[in-house]
Amino acid sequence: MSVFVPMSSYCHKTATPGLDYPFYPAVRAMSAVPSRLETVPRTAEHDANPAHQQCAPSHPDLSELRLRFDAERAILWQYMQPHARPSFTTGLLADMNAALDWVTEVSGSGAGALPVRYLVLASGVPGTFNLGGDLSLFLRAIEARDAAALRRYARACIAVQYRRASNLSLPVATIALVQGDALGGGFEAALAHEVIIAERHAKFGLPEVLFNLFPGMGALSFLSRRMPPAQAERMVLSGRVYTADEMAALGVIDRVVREGEGEAAVLDFIRDAERSWRTRSAVSAARRIVSPVTEDELLRVVDLWVDTAMTLSPMDLRKMKHLISAQDRRWAKQHAN
Repeated sequence: MSVFVPMSSYCHKTATPGLDYPFYPAVRAMSAVPSRLETVPRTAEHDANPAHQQCAPSHPDLSELRLRFDAERAILWQYMQPHARPSFTTGLLADMNAALDWVTEVSGSGAGALPVRYLVLASGVPGTFNLGGDLSLFLRAIEARDAAALRRYARACIAVQYRRASNLSLPVATIALVQGDALGGGFEAALAHEVIIAERHAKFGLPEVLFNLFPGMGALSFLSRRMPPAQAERMVLSGRVYTADEMAALGVIDRVVREGEGEAAVLDFIRDAERSWRTRSAVSAARRIVSPVTEDELLRVVDLWVDTAMTLSPMDLRKMKHLISAQDRRWAKQHAN
């Protein structure tokens, strides 16, 4: 059966000391009262087309991330839906952390907890997985010489990236389902997952070099564990956009499927994985021992990224503005359609 979270599950508003995100108490309430989760009957049509399964309604506290929990398969689907252009807004980052908090809580809450074994990140924006960092925020911070604001944003990104890369220190598997363009930080977000499944029309790239910056949210760390480090560095410096098939040939993507078949491919992968769940889980844990991506590594790189961003010239910033305009035009065109 699939499960969605009713609006009434988000009624708790008590402040939680020591937590940075105001929406966290709402997520805490959701996990603390599992009886408030409602089941949605699954029909034959749902089985035939997973894209038609009922999804969780949006809520002000999770307004940029839509969740769907498939209890039968123990999958938490997370669909990114930023309010503006499909980038990593501060709201989306906050919602992502809240969702991961929820998984951590329900995994350790004993009887009645929802068992989550698979975390799938996808997009609710047709044609786009994610275009990366919030360039408008970057531009404002750099022009205002506000390195502290840029560092706060960057570290918020790393907080989410590290939790994905470390599997939340839980026996869960992480999957990125890329059904559209994954550029810059969008590509880095996919790379933080154990498995990347992409539809053939998806494009991948790291365009930061175009405005004299580099991808600082884990690209080199994650790519260097999927391909030779020198090759990963060349990819970062090229600024090229790659097809899904090219990424698969390089060993970066695990599966490429036809357009519209992404969700079914995820379910196929999970069915195969279930046959050897204990072995796969152990190999995943062993890989993190042999070739760990540490939080310290990610933070040191992102601090270098902030320092580099603060040295961008007026010409570099003009190039960034052009890219922002191009993203806005693309977003407006998609909304018009």
